[in-house]
This record gives sequence, C-alpha cells and structure tokens, in this order.
Amino acid sequence: MPQPRVSVIVPAYNAMPELTDCITSAMEQTIGLDQLEIIAVNDGSTDDTGKELDRLAATCPALRVVHQENSGTAAVPRNVGLDLARGDYVFFLDSDDYLGPDALRRMVAMADENGTDVVLGKMVSVGGRPVPTAVFKSTQPRTDIFSSAAYRTLGCWKLFRRSLLERLNLRFPPFRNTEDKPFTAAAYLNADGISVVADYDCYYHRDRANGNNLTLTAQNLSHRMQGTRMCFETVARYLEPGPRRDQIMRRHVEWELCGPLWWLLLRESDEDIREHIYPEIRDWVENWVTDPIIEKLEPRDRLLLHLLRADRFEELMTVIRNAKEDAERGHVVEDGRVYWQHPLFRDAAVGVPDSAFDVTGRLPVRHRIESADWRGDGVLRITGHAYIENVASLDPATELVLRCYDAGHPEVRVPTRARAVTGLPDGERHTDAGFTVDIALPTAASGAPLGRGRWNLFLDVRAQGVSRTVRMKSPESGWTPRQEIVTAGMEKPTVVTPYVTKWGNLSLDVGQEVPRGDTPCRVTGTSWHASRPGTLIVTGTLTGDGAGTSGRRACACAAAPGSAARRRCVSTRPTGASQRRSRSGGCARALDGDPGDVRSPPRRRRPLRRRPGPRPLVPPCPPLHRTPGEEPVGDDAGAGGPRRGRGPGGAAPAARAHPGGAEVAGGGGRRAPAPADGESPAQTVGVRRTAVGWPRVGGRGPSAQGPLEHPPVTR
Repeated sequence: MPQPRVSVIVPAYNAMPELTDCITSAMEQTIGLDQLEIIAVNDGSTDDTGKELDRLAATCPALRVVHQENSGTAAVPRNVGLDLARGDYVFFLDSDDYLGPDALRRMVAMADENGTDVVLGKMVSVGGRPVPTAVFKSTQPRTDIFSSAAYRTLGCWKLFRRSLLERLNLRFPPFRNTEDKPFTAAAYLNADGISVVADYDCYYHRDRANGNNLTLTAQNLSHRMQGTRMCFETVARYLEPGPRRDQIMRRHVEWELCGPLWWLLLRESDEDIREHIYPEIRDWVENWVTDPIIEKLEPRDRLLLHLLRADRFEELMTVIRNAKEDAERGHVVEDGRVYWQHPLFRDAAVGVPDSAFDVTGRLPVRHRIESADWRGDGVLRITGHAYIENVASLDPATELVLRCYDAGHPEVRVPTRARAVTGLPDGERHTDAGFTVDIALPTAASGAPLGRGRWNLFLDVRAQGVSRTVRMKSPESGWTPRQEIVTAGMEKPTVVTPYVTKWGNLSLDVGQEVPRGDTPCRVTGTSWHASRPGTLIVTGTLTGDGAGTSGRRACACAAAPGSAARRRCVSTRPTGASQRRSRSGGCARALDGDPGDVRSPPRRRRPLRRRPGPRPLVPPCPPLHRTPGEEPVGDDAGAGGPRRGRGPGGAAPAARAHPGGAEVAGGGGRRAPAPADGESPAQTVGVRRTAVGWPRVGGRGPSAQGPLEHPPVTR
C-alpha cells in the first residue's frame, strides 16, 4: 500500500450531526483519496457517532475507524490517531469543523515548496465562533514565530510534518482543556520554518449545536492549570532567557495567566483559590514573568502582576471583584503622562508603582480630515480636528509629520494652527481640537524643497504636554487633491501626487507620479505606429465611471508630430440611453489628465493643452495600492479598504461612437477591430513624444516595459 501524503486525524465524541459534514469534507479533498488517509477515533460516544463513522467507512477505503472507551479528553484519541498515522504530514480536524475542498492540496504544496514543518490554513468562523485573524492577513511562504503572528494561534488545527512530531516524540498531554497549546508550542519552537496560506478558506470553525465542545464545557480555572504550566515550561525548555523568550512568554502571560484570572477565578471556591490556585499562579509569576513583559501589558494586567509579586492576596481579590467599576474611573494628567485613577494609585500601603497605572501609550487618538486643497505656489492646505481621548484639548500644539519610507530623507515636521470646532463628543473639553496646516512643498524641509520620494503623513497630537502620534486618514468625503506640478522653489518642475493607501491613509508622492486608483482606465501595452513615424500607440481599457454603467469600452487616439490628438470611441453597449452616455467624453477626459470630474458633462472639442513640466498625457491607471512597509498605526489599526478619491481626469473633446471599429486619427488611418464576444474591449491611444520626455503609462515609462525601437521623428 503506497504511503499517503496526509493523515487526517479526527477525534469524535457525540459529534452528530456535524460529524457527517466533517468526514465528508475530508473525503472530498482535491488532493485525492490515493494521497490521503483519514483516521477517525470514536471516543466512547453514546449517540450515533460510531454508526455514522462505520457507514462512511464502508463507502471510502481511505477512512479508518477506531472505537474505544471514553477518555474524557480530545488528547487521547488524537494520540491514538498519531500512533497509526503513516502520512508525510498530519492534519488534526475536529469533528464539529470542516475543510475547504482544496485545503489539504494547497497546504501540502506550500510545505513541499518551502520545506516548512508547520502550515497554517486560513480559518473561517461559522456561527460566530472566534477565529484568529492577524496571522492570516497575507500569505507567507516561509516565516517563524518571532516575525509573524503565528504564535497567537496555538490550536492544533494545522498541518504538521510527521517527521518533526516523531523526532520530538510529541504527543498531547491528557488534559481536559488547554491540551493542544503545549503540543503546538513545542512544534512551533522546533519547526524548520512555518508557512501561512491566507488566500484560501481552509478551515471552517464552528460550535456544536448540542454545546458539547470541551472548550466550552471545561470552563473552570482548575481545568486549565496543568496545561498553562506546561506552556510556560515548554517555552523555558526551548528558549534561553532574553528578549526572544519574553516575546513568546508574553502571549501566555496575557492569554493563559491574566485573562483567565479576570473571568474565571471567582468561579472557584475560596478554599481552592487560597490553597491551590493562588500559590501556583504566584510561582509562575516569580519564575517566568519579567519586567520587560509587564511593561508591555495593559494597565489592569500590570496591576494584577504587581499584586501577585508583592503577595497581596486580599487586594488581588478586591481588584478582581471590582474590575467593572474600576474600569470606568477617570484619569490624571501629570507631567505629560496620563494615569488610571484607580483606588490603589499611589496607595503607599500597597506600594504598586505609578508605571502600573500609566495609560499614556494606549490612549486612542480621534481625528478627521475635513479638506485638503492646493492653495497655489506648491502649498497644500489640510484642515480637520484631532484630539486624544480622555485628555482635554488644552494648550494644543499638534504637528503634521512627514516620513519618507523609500528614500533617506529626514523626518519633516510642520506646525499646525489651532482653531475652534463644535459638535465633537464631550465638546467642552475639545473646543480647541481643530487645526489647519499648510505644507509648502518648496520650503517644507527646513527651508529646502521636500525631497523626491513617497511620504506618509502623520499627526503628532499634543495637549497638556501629552503627545500621541497617529497615521493621517484620507479626507472623510473620499475626495483627494488633484495631481499638481510644483515649480516655485524647486530645482525643476516636480509632479506631486496625493494618493490614498490600502488602509485609507493619505500620502504624498513627490516626483514619481504614483498610480491613482480613481482613474477609470488601465493601460495594457505600447507600440510604435506601423506606418506613421513618431507616433506611439497605447492600448488599454476603460472601466468604472470611464466606461459608464454597462461595463468596459474601447477607445482610440493618436497624435502625429505637429498635429493635435483626436479620438474615436467604440461602445460595446446597445443603442439608446446607455450608448448616449458612452459619448459623454469620460474616457477622453481621463486620458487628458485634466483635474476635472470624469462624471462631469462633456465639453466642447479642443486640442490637448500643453503644460510645463513632465506631466503625463496619459495619467497613471493601475489599482490603488498600499504603501510598501506600511502598517496601521494608532486608531487606524484594522482600517478597511481604500477610500476612493476623485483623481485626474478633466475635460476633453466629446467622443464619437463608431460601431465597426476604432479609426486611428492623425496617422495612417489604421482601424482597430471591434471586440469579439467574450473579449475585453481595448482602447488605442497615440501620444506625442515631447521635449520634456516620454509620458508615463500606468506610472511607468516605456522603458519599464522594455526598450521601444522607434524610427526617427520627422517634422
């Protein structure tokens, strides 16, 4: 019998009716049954779980069923499956969950291609059951627990290389709860690389209809004590003391120590708490919780750990009993720091340090950009408001901060001017939260022009000496300033492009012409005209507003030396109102790069206007993109997709529909064929070579697509 690639291990106890979907999802994997073995262990079920497994096994030779007496934990049937497994990889599938059809094939391919020992497949919540999300923001072919969020998820629903498990002789400890965390932690800490599949829904996580999940039924702190201690011991065994160990230990301090204390400790009897639980937890704190770990925790967790260190049992119990009331207490602002006004703050008898109550670094910043407009002479004016939550906006001294991520320019700070605003929450405290700031591009860098590169915009919000920095969002209306050519004070005319990142934040490009996602066109190629010297043909498609409501359309334009460009548009839409809209000139205006609204009424036909500087005749068109290296900052964390602004695309001659094809004007009279059924229509555009250089196509010049061999230009 050939060795399977994957062994799927399913522990099952009273798992009906979810069990059928679970096993079926494994049997229907695209990797194929010849590459698969499914080992289902019936752990003494009292419902029809055993019968259903036998029925399914009769229809599938890859399914092997083991019946045993109830063990009271998922650890034992998983270990039974591990002892029987023959696959190169092992995947643990819970009986109430199910797999996406292509999950195992993708995960095995990821492990094979990158030589990794553990693969995480994207998890999906079914019925509201919590699933990890941070680690699945992007696919990671090869990473580790120190440079990714993989260690935040310690459930065993992953693909493991079986040779790793056998080398470590790794098995699940027989605990009722938290049995999978030390198992997964040990595998992580010894793995030769970790992969993450985030572009496919691999694992569907759900609660049972009968509520029999062990995770839900074993909800006492006493059920977790053994597993939590084993987590700490596992990390200490494989990592030497220092920053790397602290980074991993912090996860267990927050989730396995402090978290359960707040919401489970009071379920235990006073006797068990005093005689068993409290001494055990104090031992964890003394052995494995360092000062650098405490400094990174929330204030209430810091308070808890300081009380444990000081052996203040009564104060600890009081703090946990009054947690809800104490969480709503106010704050004290002192010497540029903000402190939680807890009853134990500066209580000399208890002696908890002030640092345990310091909340400065965790206060959210609320801000909104109301407008962003060019004021002339290369000055961009931005207005809005910003304030720090729980800090009155007294003595505001907010600054705009520009940081260039793709060049070595130093940080640039521009002071704002405070102004009064109304209508904010707790408005009396934040009447001076409004601001206006002028970014003078020619002199912003200490009297020098702002350097070439892409600049991220931040707000350093200050009040009462308290400072918090947050990434600046795009204007609330979604509108962004037009592309501008700045000449005064610059060495040469420079294109400045405001754009919005994937996270909805405002950035500036100086001199590189970043593609803007609000331009309704996509350039697909360039070539020289076959018979007209000096004429460049650009092909592409118009989408969105540029194409109207019925989809894409083709457009043609060409310009020979010494002549103005003319266009012919071909609509693939039916006649009538929609076709009349296709003649609105939207695509022509977008190609001209004039800063008008592409949805505005058509204007009269006129030649292309010549402008100074390297302004492109064809504005960049690829989709809106995220600035490389950028992450959500402050209250931008978790922001959604981009806010589309209205970008370049002003007036131009109205387009004239031609049902049979697109005639190239100003050149040799070549006709572009109409799109066939099922094909995307194309546009053909001819542009002149100018004295200032080649126009950019999609943010790139022709050289970016390879050199274009062209004949000499005749005039």
